[in-house]
Amino acid sequence: MHSNNPTIIAITGASASGKSLYAQTIYDELIPELGPKGISIIKEDSYYNNQSHLSMDVREKTNYDHPNALEHSLLSEHLTQLNTGNSVNIPTYCYKTHTRLDETILLSPTPIILVEGILLFPNEELRNKFDIKIYIDTPLDICLVRRINRDTVERSRSVASITEQYLTTVRPMYYQYIEPNKPFADVVVTRGGKNRIAIEMLKANIRQIIQKKAT
Repeated sequence: MHSNNPTIIAITGASASGKSLYAQTIYDELIPELGPKGISIIKEDSYYNNQSHLSMDVREKTNYDHPNALEHSLLSEHLTQLNTGNSVNIPTYCYKTHTRLDETILLSPTPIILVEGILLFPNEELRNKFDIKIYIDTPLDICLVRRINRDTVERSRSVASITEQYLTTVRPMYYQYIEPNKPFADVVVTRGGKNRIAIEMLKANIRQIIQKKAT
């Protein structure tokens, strides 16, 4: 990691483990002092494959918890571009239509880049892009309750469809692709995204990184 290059921090864990809350909290609490040119956040969900050529029925049957559901090659390329000082166009994804929207979001390099998502570690090429790797370790029963609360409100889904998906893909894929890669983490955070000690520790680390970049 060269001092002039962005420091890329991966935050991963099971679906509804609190990784998004953890990443967003870090971002929200540091943005007042670092500014939008100091820190940015990328969501792995933005890189779900474009499925506009598929029928809704086929889209609904996609296994969204398998690495193949995501265009990790594009995410990896975008991180490479950001690391070399180039801006990128981040895709936008719609959970209700299960495909990408036409709009993209222009992102310029920042000294700190947070990347959050469930499948950041299985892909070795992608994993090697991260300078710091954090795993949010939350019991699966808590994750399921959070997922039901989130998806019924934010994604207009039924409890039956959520639990069916959880049992058929979410839980099995967690044991196949997410949990086995926990050893790659530099830091394992318990108690989800509200762990204040873990939040303050990463914020302090980021401040040290920014200070070193400035010297």
